[in-house]
Amino acid sequence: MLWCKATCVSQQALSKRFLEFPASIFEQVMMELIPKLQARWLKRKNRPLPASIRFAKTKFKRIWAVDGSTLEALFRHLESLQEKAVSLGGKIYTIVDITTYLPVKITFDENPNCSDATMWDWLHGCTPDGTLLVFDRGFYDFTEFAVLMRTGIAWITRLKKASYRVQRTLTHTPQVVDQIIELGHKRGRAKPIIVRLVEIRRENTWYRYITSVTNPVDLPPYLVADLYGRRWHIETAFGLVKRLLKMSYLWTGSINGVKLQIWATWLFYAVLIDLADTVANEFEMEAEKISIEMLFRSFYHFNHAYNQELSNDLIAYLTSPKNRDLGIVKSQPKSRRQPALNLSPYPA
Repeated sequence: MLWCKATCVSQQALSKRFLEFPASIFEQVMMELIPKLQARWLKRKNRPLPASIRFAKTKFKRIWAVDGSTLEALFRHLESLQEKAVSLGGKIYTIVDITTYLPVKITFDENPNCSDATMWDWLHGCTPDGTLLVFDRGFYDFTEFAVLMRTGIAWITRLKKASYRVQRTLTHTPQVVDQIIELGHKRGRAKPIIVRLVEIRRENTWYRYITSVTNPVDLPPYLVADLYGRRWHIETAFGLVKRLLKMSYLWTGSINGVKLQIWATWLFYAVLIDLADTVANEFEMEAEKISIEMLFRSFYHFNHAYNQELSNDLIAYLTSPKNRDLGIVKSQPKSRRQPALNLSPYPA
């Protein structure tokens, strides 16, 4: 795409093509590409992994985060749609691998008001055993939690306001409380489940997480909090595909056209993540230190250098000391650097 000349087409012609071109083709390309990008990720050895990911990978085959994002509200930003009721839009649900940052599974629901709770069948169908699944409280359901546990899938989420019965206290300090609890012990339709409640204090605020992993040796308290915090990568992914890659702008009024944009945008995002990991591997630094936005914006400068025959290697151009002013590597003040993660199962 960088090396092709732009071709002018009308909005009408583009919309007509979107009506006819099967969105399933982009979906198929996406699903065939992801395993290849995952294989490429495994071959890169120079790029270090965060301590929490290194530890968790010794206990779980994969670490995934799932979440949904509504498109309808963003489409209203278009001037062409502001004067009429918006019937399209819908909601995207995506599973992202927290280790590689690559999207794993994507589905689209035409109903922008669909609830996270309606997506459990889809989630069960695409999550294999040995997975550690991280999700927010929108998916909160005791019955579904129990199904995950029976099928060998571990999970982490935030605790909702609910009554519970403490069975055993594992750790109790001014900063950490780790307990085995029984959720749903009061009479109701859902059967009670035994889970672990981890409470972490940061400054004057307590953060409460629950997990199906009841042995702190497999998932230490601070690791639970760290991995849940990494769920934010999926929020970042949604932000990038909507804002940076322009998925928030509707080019057509058909569902097929919307799906085309969704699959094409996520496809490009996956390639962008693969490129970022390649650059991180060359720099021998963690991939999360690479700015996806500045990497994307550097394409313009590389295209200019390519046309002037100054460079024909994208990776070499991006990692050249001469081009550090592109801002691909995030700058982080010393005051914001995090201390080493405490991986003790019973922190003092």
